[in-house]
Amino acid sequence: MVNRIIVGAHYGLKDWLAQRITALLMIGYTVIFLVVWPRPMSYAGWKALFAQGWMRFATFLLVASVLIHAWIGMRNVWMDYVKHTGLRLALEVATILWLVGCAGWAMQILWRI
Repeated sequence: MVNRIIVGAHYGLKDWLAQRITALLMIGYTVIFLVVWPRPMSYAGWKALFAQGWMRFATFLLVASVLIHAWIGMRNVWMDYVKHTGLRLALEVATILWLVGCAGWAMQILWRI
């Protein structure tokens, strides 16, 4: 009988799919933004564009996609290259705190207009 030792978290397919979906969302936002964005745009034009609820939601969806994309990538880097468990945990917690802070900052910027 072979006693197999399973190592790792087995995120594989779920992470691969999340990376692709978030990348598609970011590409979609970029294309929509380039179509909607008139050139040249003044401050009043920017303010009017981001005053619309759909643009705020789309922008926050973009920010969420970037944060999820970044988390998966950084977690994989930490898991692959940092062998010391305590250091890896500290780096992962620091990454989570940074990304949550960025999400809060993005919400503050988008909803105070």
